[in-house]
Amino acid sequence: MKFFNRRIFIKFFFSLFIITNFINKNLSAKEAIKKTREEWKRILTEQQYYVLIKEGTEAPFSSLLNNEEREGNFYCVGCNNKLFSSKMKYDSGTGWPSFFESYKNAVETKIDFKLIYPRTEYHCSKCGGHHGHLFDDGPKPTGKRYCNNGVVLKFIAEKIFL
Repeated sequence: MKFFNRRIFIKFFFSLFIITNFINKNLSAKEAIKKTREEWKRILTEQQYYVLIKEGTEAPFSSLLNNEEREGNFYCVGCNNKLFSSKMKYDSGTGWPSFFESYKNAVETKIDFKLIYPRTEYHCSKCGGHHGHLFDDGPKPTGKRYCNNGVVLKFIAEKIFL
């Protein structure tokens, strides 16, 4: 009986993995910017490449953008897509710049199994670059927390028109 339950468990997660990969590949087909790994390496720093392209994570509390409080917008370092405004930012205490919402159609999500259990990962909708993970423990009005790697954001101080 124990073997049977393990088999069902393995089949379930394998099926879930296949389905989400199929969905995720179809979502990423909409990417507007296509670059080779060599092209990305030429325009990004080593740390930016690790996070944006290899879907890594920077160390917590390492980004200067954690303390950024000026009015302005946060852009994708890979393609200059406007992702978040300073009015969407809040201090989550996690060590990464956090936002409770993004600009409309600025990011796309997919399921990530890198830590065994499923998490929602988000990418820039324009270049497909990895930015972070989306959680349901954020503040009102959305209850969302876009936990972003600061190394792949570019802040520009500017007037915000929402």
